Parts: sequence; C-alpha cells; structure tokens
Amino acid sequence: MEMTHTVGRLDSASSDLGLLLPGMQLSDLPTGTVARVLSVSDPDANASSDMGRRLAELGFLPGEKLRVVARGFLGREPIAVRIGTGTFALRRFEAACVRVSPEPLQG
Repeated sequence: MEMTHTVGRLDSASSDLGLLLPGMQLSDLPTGTVARVLSVSDPDANASSDMGRRLAELGFLPGEKLRVVARGFLGREPIAVRIGTGTFALRRFEAACVRVSPEPLQG
C-alpha cells in the first residue's frame, strides 16, 4: 500500500491547535498511567497567575514523560506525579493545567 501526502506550509496556529486538541488533563489520569506532556497553561490567562511557569520550572515541559504514582484519600488530591528524577505532589487545579497524552501499555 502506497501512502502519499501533500506538502504544505504549517503555520504556528495550526500546529499549536494539533497539540492542544488531543489528550486529556493530568488530573484525569488514573494512578499508574504513563503519559507525555503536550502543553502547560495557566488556568486563567487574564489573571496575574504564573502557574504555568512554575510547573514548567518543575519539569512539566512538552514531550516529557510522566507517571501518576499515587493519589490522596479517595483518589482525590494530592496527586503524586513522577517526572524525570523527581516526584511532585500536585493539587487537582494544578494538575488540570497540564495537558497530557497517555502512552500505550507496554507488555
């Protein structure tokens, strides 16, 4: 089967749109799930919040692999996430700022 594609110009708006639409919020991942970071954003872009910057400083950068290692009482918060060599406890609203794509199970 031969596959062909057209060569075209991708502007930044269309390539960003492709990264933002798929995936899910980190806060919705079940415990034990491995995923890759797609994007990090502030919950309210109009506020003077710097949540996205702080999460990026911790290592939550696009392309980074992470794993949800534990959750608080009744599966709520905090959410323990291992990224790189560090493990961080995030509140649900912080984890909701991170958009991820789950990795396929490896068996």
